[in-house]
Amino acid sequence: MAIVDVQGLTKRYGTRRGVEDVTFEVAEGEVFGFLGPNGAGKTTTIRQIMGFLKPNAGRALVAGLDCWRESVAVKRLVGYLPGEMALDPGLTGGQVLEYFGNLRGGVDARYVDELAERFGLDPSRKFRQYSHGNKQKVGLAQAFMHRPRLLVLDEPTTGLDPLNQQEFARLVRETQAEGRTVFLSSHILSEVEDLCDRVAIIREGRLVHAGTLAALKEIQRHVVEIGFAEPVPANGFAALPGVEHAELVDGGRRLRLVVQGDLDPVVKLAGEHRVTRLVSHEPTLEESFLRFYSGDGGPSTGGAAEGAPQEAARVP
Repeated sequence: MAIVDVQGLTKRYGTRRGVEDVTFEVAEGEVFGFLGPNGAGKTTTIRQIMGFLKPNAGRALVAGLDCWRESVAVKRLVGYLPGEMALDPGLTGGQVLEYFGNLRGGVDARYVDELAERFGLDPSRKFRQYSHGNKQKVGLAQAFMHRPRLLVLDEPTTGLDPLNQQEFARLVRETQAEGRTVFLSSHILSEVEDLCDRVAIIREGRLVHAGTLAALKEIQRHVVEIGFAEPVPANGFAALPGVEHAELVDGGRRLRLVVQGDLDPVVKLAGEHRVTRLVSHEPTLEESFLRFYSGDGGPSTGGAAEGAPQEAARVP
């Protein structure tokens, strides 16, 4: 059974778009990345999973529990980091963590201290005195401190310096090694590529891709340049499956190709000639991601009402 099961999830804000018919599953023990630009619907989806918003249609389940009707039970299983923390500015970081620990019925104080030390957090300072990065550290510590079965993290490394980003990555890997699940929203594609087993991409409130990182790269076009000792005809390459463009330059001795999918037919045909150079520009996750936001209409500027009405998300 998937630990997160989202089926046909739809949320509208009057005439403004939220999310429409969003469907995906997150397997127990995986790290799942949820990608999309600001306004695409990431936070709206996450708030429905957390039971903060009631969907207009569809459903979201965590460990078989309905996220709206059984919201309290869901929150017992989840460690949550909102995109924006709303906490008492007069409390110290330590008092904030103590409060949430008590709220959850008690946590391992040694583990809380370990998390603070790993992130370089001074728990004696008041929350109002923290930089954005230090506030994020408090949020991460409260999300991880009870070793939840599922972590739901909205832009978890925002404001963190590179060393703390690395520490966060180590913590995620440790969490997964223990068989627990991480669902993270992010715009840092290198982070997703490094950590996630699968990803989903949301655009203008609708899911446009869900699958493995390898599958995401597979649908991206490769740019291939092949050099030959003698001129070669381009028509044979242009007729190959997946070849979208073939152009000869340098008197027919250099061939530029745009290929979608498997490169094996191109390599085999090139092997029938004397090849002097072959360069394939492999797609990065960023290029694959950006492909969904370019093309006929250019980048998405749909202006979603994500998170409307706008308020600071509260940690359960």
